[in-house]
Amino acid sequence: MTDTAKTRRLNWNSYHVTQGDERAPNRAMLRAVGFGDGDFEKPIIGVAHAQSNITPCNNGLGELAGHITDAIHEGGGMPQVYGTITVSDGISMGTEGMKCSLVSREVIADSIETVSRGQSHDGVIVVGGCDKNMPGAMIGIARLNIPAIFVYGGTIKPGHYNGQDLTIVSVFEAVGAFGAGKISREDFTQIEKKACPGNGSCGGMYTANTMSSAFEAMGMSLPFSSTMSAVDAEKATSSADSARALLRLIEADIRPLDILTRKAFENAITVIMAVGGSTNAVLHLMAIAHACDIDLTLADFERIRERTPVFCDLKPSGQYVATDLHEVGGIPRVMKMLLKEGLLHGDCLTVTGKTVAENLKGEQDTPDAGQDVIRPYAEPLYTQGHLAILRGNLAPEGSVAKISGLKSIKITGPARVFESEEQSMHAIMDDQINPGDVLVIRYEGPKGGPGMREMLSPTSAIIGKGLGDSVGLITDGRFSGGTFGLVVGHVAPEAYVGGPIALVHEGDTIELNAETCELTLHVDEAEIERRRAAWVQPEPRYKRGVLAKYAKLVSSAAVGAYTD
Repeated sequence: MTDTAKTRRLNWNSYHVTQGDERAPNRAMLRAVGFGDGDFEKPIIGVAHAQSNITPCNNGLGELAGHITDAIHEGGGMPQVYGTITVSDGISMGTEGMKCSLVSREVIADSIETVSRGQSHDGVIVVGGCDKNMPGAMIGIARLNIPAIFVYGGTIKPGHYNGQDLTIVSVFEAVGAFGAGKISREDFTQIEKKACPGNGSCGGMYTANTMSSAFEAMGMSLPFSSTMSAVDAEKATSSADSARALLRLIEADIRPLDILTRKAFENAITVIMAVGGSTNAVLHLMAIAHACDIDLTLADFERIRERTPVFCDLKPSGQYVATDLHEVGGIPRVMKMLLKEGLLHGDCLTVTGKTVAENLKGEQDTPDAGQDVIRPYAEPLYTQGHLAILRGNLAPEGSVAKISGLKSIKITGPARVFESEEQSMHAIMDDQINPGDVLVIRYEGPKGGPGMREMLSPTSAIIGKGLGDSVGLITDGRFSGGTFGLVVGHVAPEAYVGGPIALVHEGDTIELNAETCELTLHVDEAEIERRRAAWVQPEPRYKRGVLAKYAKLVSSAAVGAYTD
């Protein structure tokens, strides 16, 4: 915090735009959009939202922004509403368009920073839904370091068919199951039609719900807000409450970097491990930490994994969805259980103006009886976290494996090498993949893709074909939060910069061992060096436009794939 509330004006930043005779032209333009004589001394607050009917994740965010602007007006502030973008991972998945997904994180961050810096906002509140909205928003918020809060648009409710809860991942897995003749055409069609019943982000502990949970754990969103349904009334109420909380943050001069400390990141990682969150959290949290000038590394994730059990039974590898978690106490219940065990930093400041421990003071520290969404701490699904960091001669800078829901977390087998996701998908659907194979999908990294596509289509097809426990997959690309199986992503260095994954040949023996956290190419070093000397970097797939710019700027996945 900088100044005290007594000596500090609430329009601490916007007064540069609104005050003095020389700012008459500025005020004239503001009058045209609704400002009156008494409004130029009020705090001006950016309300950034990603309303879009591109995806159910973002359809409805504009309505939440309306509740927020009303609350800002009522609280004595002046909202300025502006839009940012989204790319639907679920719709672009398996296509060339998916290369724009991770790129959108940077565009979102840049747009929020550009507008709120350019307009000298006194605070900013961001409303987001789909996967990259959250990290993009937080990167922009950290760069600005003006009072800020994030509002999650909410999760989708599960669909239902034949007595089963459905999510979007059910449809991806149905593709493989139908291709293998395991379900009928009618079942296939009905799963497609019933999986997504309305607005909200994908329902399991996939990337959107993982990141919303992480932000609540970090203290940048209100308690309980990260697992609310998008269509329930409490989401509108929570959005308005968030606006009121932001006004208090402006009054107290509490900035994002007061909240986004190293301890806050450790809290987020701990919660993500406990709930079985997405591998993408590793990439995103490192990128956000970079924006905060905090040196968060893969080693931090592995250190926290070793001490944190997974005690929430959530999809994709578990049974339940985020709304089920909400009904039994949500992230505050999970956090209170972790705090009781000494695994959280209770002294971290949050957007409520209180510490984590103060926020959790009245929360129960044991799970409710008669439910098994949250298990007792002493009876977890897994005694250690599920996001393992693997290294070895195939991933010297590191890689990320998700090891929940598996009979075995190691495999040694022949490499099946594919130069793109599409090549691998054709082989899977044509039954060319056999038990014991280790698929290698390369040139899908941040620079080589470019854009580091998620591999939900091939991993879901493998599950649907019944090969989830018998086939391994490694890639320099990413995985959807909906992915599970014996899979390793973020392999670094990536193939495009000459990483060892570029040197694998069809039939080479690869050992994927999450027990020892090793990823090994069983080829002698002399042969590897011979291959390295013969390797030639391929031509870039895009030579101009946003993907070309991204490929030139983006860092290794091992540090977060950031662009600044």
